Amino acid sequence: MIKQFVIALCGFAVLVLGLGAVKTAQVKKAMSTPHVQPAASVTTLEAQQLEWRTYIKAIGTLAPVQGVTLSADADGQIVKIPVENGTAVKAGDLLVEIDSSVEAAQLAASEAKAGLAKINLDRTQGLLGNNTVAKSEFDVADATYKQAMAEVASIKATIEKKFVRAPFDGRVGIRMVNVGQYVSRGSPLMPLQKLDPIYVNFSVPQQQLASLAVDQKVTLNIDASEAGTFEGKINAINSVIDPATRNVTVQAIVANPKEILRSGMFARVEVELPKTESVIVVPATAISYASYGNSVFIVEKMKDQAGKEYLGVRQQPITLGTARGDLVAISGGVKPGEVVVTSGVFKLRNAVPVQVNNTVQPSASANPKPANT
Repeated sequence: MIKQFVIALCGFAVLVLGLGAVKTAQVKKAMSTPHVQPAASVTTLEAQQLEWRTYIKAIGTLAPVQGVTLSADADGQIVKIPVENGTAVKAGDLLVEIDSSVEAAQLAASEAKAGLAKINLDRTQGLLGNNTVAKSEFDVADATYKQAMAEVASIKATIEKKFVRAPFDGRVGIRMVNVGQYVSRGSPLMPLQKLDPIYVNFSVPQQQLASLAVDQKVTLNIDASEAGTFEGKINAINSVIDPATRNVTVQAIVANPKEILRSGMFARVEVELPKTESVIVVPATAISYASYGNSVFIVEKMKDQAGKEYLGVRQQPITLGTARGDLVAISGGVKPGEVVVTSGVFKLRNAVPVQVNNTVQPSASANPKPANT
């Protein structure tokens, strides 16, 4: 019994030693085999050389070509507001009517006095022709009539001030008064703005003043609008430079037929300059951003330690230039026609093998037009 147990124990020990020897041989073989990293799947695109116009970029504020806050020109109680908030009006349209009943009564009395003065003047003129009255009496009658007519004109002017009318075509805002409210002279009533066309005011450094000219093309981008960009032209350049900032104020005029743009809006302004520059551009997705410097990955054929050829990437440091839509201008060693990685750069490093799959490409347009969702 003991002999059988010893034989079994020896057999188990031999089995364990045999398995250990096999496993050791497998580990040695695996360690001696060169490790090959699996190829990363990426998309690629050739770097292009393009002629880009240069731009001056600035921040602007929209302002109306004509805009006022209408105010009362006479004291009184408001009896009528015939326009609704936000209504488009024409020049001369009645916006607010202030009570003028007292002035209307005064006008009737003055017109009656003027009529009587006219009758006396005509009678005195007839008598003067017959040498019945003195010339001095005619002069008194004439002066009395003129005085009465002047009084009538004065009361009519006072009544007209009680009717607040639109001084130009535009759109009224939210009124600040209501029917029945008593207002004094100078009280604000409602805003009125002409929105088509509209101004955009922006400032540029004095060093760029020589590059600006009247009628130069301007492009606006409004964060608050989904209507895309708006085009206009420079209308005026201020004759004075701000001594505090050394900036010059520029004004451009932009067509706004749908009145999408409103006074006070924030705008990103680009002024197109006449000169162009030749630049190397790549999609913005090709840039590997890092605190120690930005770079792109160029795809090219490489050889491993065994001399076997494979498709790999070379990390190339770059300097970023201006951006247009999905494209970015770069400098720093990238040549036109070189193939750069456009997606998947976050998982790459120098000399890593890659597999190109361009079935789906990221957007690469200088003027992208994404669909509204």
